[in-house]
Order: sequence, then structure tokens, then C-alpha cells
Amino acid sequence: MNDHIEMQQEHLLNITPELKSFLNKTRAELKGTERRQFMARVVSLMGNGGQRRAQNELGWERGTIRKGMKELKTGIICVDNFSGRGRKPSESKLPSLLEDIKSIVEPICQTDPTFKSTQLYSPITAKEVHNRLVEYKGYSADEIPSVVTINRKMNQLGYRLKKTAKCKPKKNPGNR
Repeated sequence: MNDHIEMQQEHLLNITPELKSFLNKTRAELKGTERRQFMARVVSLMGNGGQRRAQNELGWERGTIRKGMKELKTGIICVDNFSGRGRKPSESKLPSLLEDIKSIVEPICQTDPTFKSTQLYSPITAKEVHNRLVEYKGYSADEIPSVVTINRKMNQLGYRLKKTAKCKPKKNPGNR
């Protein structure tokens, strides 16, 4: 008789395929703290071994469940740092990169010869800037970003690759 009671306490929640689908859909709709606390509440309904059952039967991460359990128990909510994720820009590793690109491109860049825009045009390509950064500025080939990244940085600084035509003087029809 005691074995039967212990079995009931161990599995308070019977997970049917319909319940599994409902729990996973609900979990997918929630984010952050709400998701973790939902998972923790479901696991606590499962009784002893609930975390392992949730991992095996529902595919839930036990670390997330533990964090949710701690949040429920203490009332302290863990703040998610989503902005701290991802790749950092090249300037974070190489703080002088933008200034070095400017020092290479600035002396040879030109404004629009028709003065219709304030756009700066650079006759030098991103590949050439990449080569000059290695040759003149002392960057190693391993640490310097790719040519595509150099091109993006040049665009970010306002430089566009374009050969500029020399300004042609207007013809005066009266002096023939």
C-alpha cells in the first residue's frame, strides 16, 4: 500500500501527448522570467524527479528549470542581458581602426565635383585600404578585419567608392 502512495507522489502529473503539446506551445509563447517560472510551476506539479521528467519527456533544459525554481523560491528575478550577447564591433578590439582608415582615405578623398551633394568619394578600394593598414599602420594579417568589414567601416564613415571626374569648365558660346 505504501509503495502505491509513493508512486502516486512521484508522478502527480501524467503527461499525455495532448498535454505535452499544450505545455510546449505555452512555453514557446512566453519569454524570459515568465517562461522560466511557468516551467518551474509545471515541474513542481510533477513531484519528485520532475526536472528529469521534464527534460526527458518535454525536452526542457534543466538549468533553465533550476533558475525558474530559484526565482519562484526567492522572489528575486534574474535580469536577462540580451544586449550583451553577439559579436562586438571591430572597434572594440582595435580602438584606433576608424582613425587609421580615415588617415589613409582622407588625403585622397574628394567631394562631388558638381557640388550637388556633400558625399565624399574615395578612389581607393577597401582592399587597398586593407593592404595599407597592414603595410603602413602595422596591423598584422591575423588581427585586421576582412576586406568586407573594411568596406562597411568606410561606408559608415561616409566614404563611397567612386572615381571622380574632373570638373569640366562650362563652354562659353559667345567666344567663338
